[in-house]
Amino acid sequence: MQALRFHKMHGCGNDFIVFDDEQDRFSWDELSQLARRYCPRRFGVGADGLIAIGRHPGADYEMRYVNADGSRAEMCGNGIRCVGKFVGDELGDIRSHIKVMTGNGVLPISLSRLAGKVDSITVGMGVPGLKAASIPTTLKPISEPVLATELAVDGTILSLTAVNMGNPHAVSFVDSITDQLVLGIGPQVEKHPVFPEGVNVEFVQVLAPENLRMRVWERGVGETWACGTGACATVVAAVLNGHSRPGSDVTVKLNGGKLIINWPGEGKDVQMTGPAEFVYHGFLGLD
Repeated sequence: MQALRFHKMHGCGNDFIVFDDEQDRFSWDELSQLARRYCPRRFGVGADGLIAIGRHPGADYEMRYVNADGSRAEMCGNGIRCVGKFVGDELGDIRSHIKVMTGNGVLPISLSRLAGKVDSITVGMGVPGLKAASIPTTLKPISEPVLATELAVDGTILSLTAVNMGNPHAVSFVDSITDQLVLGIGPQVEKHPVFPEGVNVEFVQVLAPENLRMRVWERGVGETWACGTGACATVVAAVLNGHSRPGSDVTVKLNGGKLIINWPGEGKDVQMTGPAEFVYHGFLGLD
């Protein structure tokens, strides 16, 4: 039987099947098939998504990411930190700075080490897209930002700020984050007609200007313990709505841990810092 060596990894509880695809042996369709086969919990390895780490002439590495349902995703913030951990500790890349090609372009990664192992990863997540066309959404005209815009869903009026961090996000600031919002309203927003390509949905409670609590309903996955691009979108939305200060380190508390996000303001890159961990390694049957 043909077998593929993989690592189970996670970033703040957002977990992945990760493997080295240096020879670029898998097509996107084959990656989707692997994800649908092995990501289901109880029936497979169990993961929120699958990451193939390849090589690219325009960067040091390439990250291809597929959601658990087999759909392609442009980016995954927790996933790209796992890529940094993988290439540093598993592939033996001793550099402190690398570049990774993603569906959102080439992103710079800084690797901090402790006792010879990658301990913390900082990623330049790029400039957020704020205009309706970049999400995309029909909530506003295509050239306008979607800032604190109301959307009625199943009798609930949400105030949404839309941000593209390589993938689309709709952020709602609420007084209290409830299961009804995340599990009941979240999937309806994800598939709402105003978001023709679907959307990730964040519900956020402002604890302090530099301290936010967030839960996320991810497009193509459901609720996850963490979402790196969602944490970035949350801080961008917090700055735009006056909840947080531009250029400050904001701690985003997720179900699975904490991420530090910094956004200097419009036209500037978002910086994300957080951990990534190995869980175990094994082999996937390919027959």
